Amino acid sequence: MVFDEKIKRRLPPYVSYHTFKTFVDGLRPIPSRFDHSFWGKRFSGTTRSQLTAAMLFLGLINIEGVPTNRLKLLADAKDVKKSDLLKQTCTEAFDFLFNGSFDSQTATPAQLQQVFHNNFQISNSVSRKCIKFFVDMANDAGISLSPFITKQYRAYSNPASKTSIKKSSSKPARNTLVPQSMDEIPDRRSWDTLLLNKFPQFDPSWPDEVKLKWFSAFDELMRRGLTKT
Repeated sequence: MVFDEKIKRRLPPYVSYHTFKTFVDGLRPIPSRFDHSFWGKRFSGTTRSQLTAAMLFLGLINIEGVPTNRLKLLADAKDVKKSDLLKQTCTEAFDFLFNGSFDSQTATPAQLQQVFHNNFQISNSVSRKCIKFFVDMANDAGISLSPFITKQYRAYSNPASKTSIKKSSSKPARNTLVPQSMDEIPDRRSWDTLLLNKFPQFDPSWPDEVKLKWFSAFDELMRRGLTKT
């Protein structure tokens, strides 16, 4: 299998962890190789590359796209055994966070982002995605992290918290289901549109006498509108 340069450099996973987990959990059976014929129409090209890069970084496939024994164990494992495998996979893949001077129990989000940047020279936008994957995986594996880090990145993944923060910091929105009074609604329609909206629609089936009255009234309406203007 031909890998692009990003995958060859083994960047940390920056795909959604939920997408990755759903993909791995659904591997039944596991292919003997992750090649173009396997992917077919599964996912977009970008997501395929991201999933492949994630598996390579985590040691679940080799450079040729062949699954390792760890992927097979992870796909079949359940409950506690799966959590242990995830923990082992996470700590080995992200060893630069656990075997150096970085303290994963007290570090701030900025310190964590700096470590990712120093190790992989990636932009802030990409490092945030990589960190989000790491935090979600660590949480799924039962790995304890700094409360400063987990608090920030859990807030990013919780739409409800985003909504509540946004609502609390802004003025209450008007209930669009409750009609406003006419005085509150600016009416920018022209005078002729306003008048015609109140005028009965012409019906060709009317008797001639009614038609004449309609035209007469219409002329009078237009005249008064012009006079008002």
